This record gives sequence, structure tokens and C-alpha cells, in this order.
Amino acid sequence: MSWHCQIAEAALIKSICADLVLQRLAPAGGGTLNRQLYECLRGAILDGSLPPSSPLPASRDLAREIGMSRNTVLHAYEQLRTEGYVHARVGSGTFVAETAPDSYLSAERMQGLQAAAAEPSAAGAPARLARRAQALLSNVSAAPAQWGAFMPGVPDVTQFPNRHFSRILSRLWRDPAPQLLTYAHGGGHPALRAAIAEHVRVARSVRCDPSQILVTEGVHQAVDLSLRMLVDPRETVWVEEPGYWGFHKVLQMVSAVVKPLRVEAEGSGWPAGKVPPRLIFVTPSHQYPLGLVMSLARRRELLEYARASGSWIVEDDYDSEFRYAGRPIPAMQGLEEDAPVIYIGTFSKTLFPGLRVGYMVLPRVLAEPFRAAHADLYREGHALTQAALAELLEQGHYAAHIRRMRVLYARRRALLEGLINRYLGPDYLDPQSSNAGLHLVLRLPPDCDDVAISAAAQARGVLTRPLSRYYMHPGARRGLLLGYACVHEKDIAPAFHTLRACLPR
Repeated sequence: MSWHCQIAEAALIKSICADLVLQRLAPAGGGTLNRQLYECLRGAILDGSLPPSSPLPASRDLAREIGMSRNTVLHAYEQLRTEGYVHARVGSGTFVAETAPDSYLSAERMQGLQAAAAEPSAAGAPARLARRAQALLSNVSAAPAQWGAFMPGVPDVTQFPNRHFSRILSRLWRDPAPQLLTYAHGGGHPALRAAIAEHVRVARSVRCDPSQILVTEGVHQAVDLSLRMLVDPRETVWVEEPGYWGFHKVLQMVSAVVKPLRVEAEGSGWPAGKVPPRLIFVTPSHQYPLGLVMSLARRRELLEYARASGSWIVEDDYDSEFRYAGRPIPAMQGLEEDAPVIYIGTFSKTLFPGLRVGYMVLPRVLAEPFRAAHADLYREGHALTQAALAELLEQGHYAAHIRRMRVLYARRRALLEGLINRYLGPDYLDPQSSNAGLHLVLRLPPDCDDVAISAAAQARGVLTRPLSRYYMHPGARRGLLLGYACVHEKDIAPAFHTLRACLPR
């Protein structure tokens, strides 16, 4: 190529590149000038306006043509070089790099892979999900709205002792210890584990010491960890029928054989079959969702069965702090020394769900392996929040809060029960349901569609859960779960009458 041709080509490159930049700079908007220039050149390389191997103008020339300083152009070029969009040749200039992926697959092989793909490859097509994920999403239970009449399982978060808690947090944040800000290890903050051990020993008659406490991010994580640690694929698990939907959802994601543990007036009836379960999930002190209390005889029978069969009982004591009549029901875990029971508790029902702090009381033989697995699987954290929560318990604010809320919730429960008895009749309340918890069950005739009634109520601003959704098998009882804890007294009657209008006459 002649000397005159090279000069002409260089001039053309400068002109084209400068025109391209000037056209794209204006709409680019904010950001520094070198950032705007970088974005222009990067976009041109990606869309092919500046093809691979094409040279970029010298920084001095481009700066002069687009009216920027040379340093601005040099910064943009350097960023492009660092990210691999261009490369520099000493003495030759800057050139656009080849950014398309190298294909190591033959055309035939590529066609075979595309044909074997189960889902279409067109843009916007739904992603291919695992079968267990599809089953989970086909019947989602977590509601988008989590506050208002009559959402079950939600406490009155407006009553949380935030003044005490914020004071503790503020003091800890002023000069936080480094170990409170990094990954935690050991099953939770030591002070919180000690405070939980003391609380459950006094309030729930649980036998334990701090070494048996494992702090989790709620009940679901505790259930998930128990399944991962103790259940192999195709092993049997017993779950109450009806039972907490959260258990069912976590179980859907493992390959366990699930057997329904029928809930009766006495507690729970044994499933048929000779294969003993690895885990038995129960809510003995306040059955979820029916509210029954498992009898002492049935509890002892279940403990004896678990010992003889090598099974583990998972006792979910989710809201037994709130009992409004009679003496508290002690936890099953405390009935025997070294009971084969994994006790699960949570602060979601007593303080506020967004706190995401629960705990497990583990048999001594399980404590260390569970602690090590928990650290590896979930990467513990929130140590500063746990330290503040420990002080809340140690200073007595937590116990005082529980006492206040028992009085408040008892008043709201009585008000809702009175409305049901007055306008619907006593047949709509289960006489065997214990006087405890954060919700009650409104019984409905067998021919009612509780799912449709719940949807109609939600359309009018009243939140409920249909009882039939808590059953795994057909023949479910019909009813509605009505949470009274998060509803102010003045709002209970209007919300109830809105719900009543959705019921069949």
C-alpha cells in the first residue's frame, strides 16, 4: 500500500470513529466524559459498528476531532483495554479485539444439543425448572400480603419493644467488636444461646444447656437442616395431617417418602406400614392448624416409639408462649432425660417475623454435627442483631413483652369468638381447640369451598387461609384460619362482617 493510501485510510478511520462517537455521545447523558466515551466505544464494538481488528484513531487525533482532552480519551482506551475490548500493539496503535466466543463444537454437535434441549431456545421462553420446583410452584402457599385482618400466624408487630431494642442496637453499633461484623461460627452468638437455654428451661420446661442451642434463620431453615442431616433419599418421614404448609414445602424439595400422621382428639394416629420413619414432625402443645393438644399418654407413647425405632421427633413449639387459660403445656422434649427430640422455637411469633431468628434445641449427640453443617451450608451471620436480642432477653424486656401480649391477644381472641358465636353460632368453632396461639379455625360445612371463600374475602381486603390447603390428601375438612393477633380491636368487627358477607347463606 502506498504512503498516500495509508494516510487516506488513517484519515478515514479518524473521521468514521469521530462521527460515530459524536452521534452517540449526546444521548448518553450523565456520567464523566471518559465514562461516556468508554460506553460509546464499547457499544460500537459489541454491535459490530467497530469490527474486530479495526484500528482506533490515535488518542491525540480522536481528542481533537471530538473536542475532548487527550487524557479523557486515554482513560477510555485504558478501560477498554483492561476489559479486553481492545488491545495495543507497540508502535502500531490500538485495535478492536475479537470478542465473539470461540466455538469448540462442530455444527452437527451444536444442532444435536439444541435438539436435545427440553425447552425451546427462543428468547422469552420459560426457563426449564426441575420437576420438584414445578410441583412447588404449582401450589404456592406463601401469601404476598402478610399483614391485616385476619392473617394467621402474624403477631402485632406494632407492639414490639423497639425503644429498648433500638437503644441496645445503637450502643452496640457505636463501637462494634470485629467478630460481630464478620461471618459467625458456632451455632449463634454465645450470649443469645445462653439466654435462649435459660428462657426455654423456665418457660417451656425444656432440658438443655447452651451447647445444645443452634440459632437459625427461622423454622424453615431448622426443618431443612434436619432433613439434610438425618434423611436419605426414599427414607420415610411422618408429618401431621393436617399440618403446617411450611413442612410440606420443604419436604417437596427432598426425595423422602412422606406419610400422614393423622391428627385426632388424643393427638396423632400412627400411619400404617412397617417401615419406621427417620423423622416425625409434630406440634404437640398447640397443633397447627387445628389447635389441639396432644395428650400426655400419646406424647409418652410417641417418645417410646421413637426410642425403639431409632427415629427422631421434631417438636415445633411455634406459638405456645401464648396460652390464655389454664396452666402452660410443657414441651415434649422435657418429659424425659436425653429425649430423642429436636425442639424448634422461633421469635417470629413473639417479636416480629422479619427478625428471622429461630432456634433448635438438639440432643447432645446431634449438636456438634448440626453446628458444623449449619456453618458450611448457610454461612452464619447477624451476630450483632443476635447480641442485641440476647440483651433484650437478659434485661427482662422479652418476658415483659410476652406478658403484655398475652393480655392483648386474649382480649382480641375473645372478641372474635363472641362475634362468631353471635352471628354464626357455636358450631362454627371447634370445642376441642385449645385456648392458645395466634389464630382460631372457623369451621365450615363440608360442601363449602373454603378456597373460593378465602379468595372472595381477600378481594374485599380480608386475609384468611383455607383449612383444606393444610391437608395432603382428599377428604379435607373445610374451614378458615382467622388470625386475630395483628388486628386492632376496633377493626375486628368490621373485618368479620366483611368476611361473613362472603360465606354462603
